[in-house]
Amino acid sequence: MRTILYTDIVDKVATLCAQAACDLPDDAVQALAAAARSEQSDLGRELLAQCEENARIARRDRIPICQDTGFAVYFVELGADVRVDGGQLTDAVNEGTRRGYRQSYLRASIVRDPLFDRTNTGDNTPAVIHIDHIAGNGLRILLAPKGGGSENMSAIAMLKPGDGVDGVVGFVTDTVVRAGGNPCPPVMVGVGLGGTFEKAAFLAKKALTRHIGQPHPDARYAELERTILARVNASGVGPQGLGGAVTALAVHVEVFPCHIASMPVAVNMNCHAARHAEVVL
Repeated sequence: MRTILYTDIVDKVATLCAQAACDLPDDAVQALAAAARSEQSDLGRELLAQCEENARIARRDRIPICQDTGFAVYFVELGADVRVDGGQLTDAVNEGTRRGYRQSYLRASIVRDPLFDRTNTGDNTPAVIHIDHIAGNGLRILLAPKGGGSENMSAIAMLKPGDGVDGVVGFVTDTVVRAGGNPCPPVMVGVGLGGTFEKAAFLAKKALTRHIGQPHPDARYAELERTILARVNASGVGPQGLGGAVTALAVHVEVFPCHIASMPVAVNMNCHAARHAEVVL
């Protein structure tokens, strides 16, 4: 059994908050550069160049890439042979979020009640924490801040099994096109296929944590990703919704078995600043 101190988790998570807000990951930087090379519209190329410059300034000057520093969403892999000493894992993640957002002067965007008491909690907590229990003695924490503009464009459909590939491609493409410029394209498109209503939504969000452009290991779903990406980029929405050839940087699909009578499909998008940061303790 391996012991990890509560305070160590708090410190690491606080650092992740600043890192995710200011440092666009290399895969996102490379994807933007590739988009700028392939974009055909003069305005689109100019907008993509501004996105690249924004990322460089954020990293250099240690300021957030976007003023919306997002809902703190964590994907945690917890080894079966790990024990947290000094408190609960979820409490440590929330405390690290609280400290990280305050110490780095990141915008607090979370209200304590969705309907009747929309008072800001002041520290961007509580976080959303997904924990996956795995074998071994490791602890991996990935933070993927989720801005409101892209999150608000999420959608789910309970398709019929007979809708098949065409139904999935059509629903995902229509969702991205209807979103227009709201999620600050070019976007990352996460697709969750299968499971239940809530499982599909989780898969769509988790799909956004994959390295940009990394194909699905199943050749059939890799082809589905390419088909949807081509259809989305043929829509003409373009960078920032102002027209062009690059509406999406990548489409990632995650799947799960489902009921014989259903085929749930969920779509979740990241803006061009596909932020994430991770640490392994």
